[in-house]
Amino acid sequence: MEKEIRRQQRWEAILSSLKRFDYLSRSQLQILHGLGSARNASRVLKDMSDYVSYFLDGEAVYYLTKAGREAVGATKVRKKSLQARHFVMRNQMYIALGCPSSWINEAKLSVAGQATIIADALFKHGEQFNVVEVDNTQKMSENRSKITKYRKLLELGVFKEPPVFYWITKTEYRRKQLQKMCDGLNAMIYTVNDLK
Repeated sequence: MEKEIRRQQRWEAILSSLKRFDYLSRSQLQILHGLGSARNASRVLKDMSDYVSYFLDGEAVYYLTKAGREAVGATKVRKKSLQARHFVMRNQMYIALGCPSSWINEAKLSVAGQATIIADALFKHGEQFNVVEVDNTQKMSENRSKITKYRKLLELGVFKEPPVFYWITKTEYRRKQLQKMCDGLNAMIYTVNDLK
């Protein structure tokens, strides 16, 4: 009986994480939910197959099925998608930054009529905002545009103190390009391999 209650609580926690983060890799679920070995994590997730589905993108990437969405009241339908890698990269940054409790995905920052931007994620550490951006498949011109908008928000006084910008990208070459674009900003730029 007690074992069944613990299993149910674990399942609910995993489903809630998938509701919050949309897509999570097996290794991310292992870390977030203390699932132990890869073999044990795969067994737990296989037992949940009515509620979660997965596809392979380097490793298994999980998302909620219809039954899983109903179980936790999720409204967003997720399927196998090229965009899933973006979510997984953002979630890797969440874990690397210590799972901040104030973390908000897709946070909108704006000053009416002046500048608007949607950060991939935003969280506060004390009074300081921290902005997370994922550079997966977008063009560098899009990144440049985002950085220009952030500079505009800084000029307009949106932040009490300048935020820390965290970027995650796929290659060393792209990291160097982002470093040049972020000159003068408090920016930490990581590659996916840095966070493995």
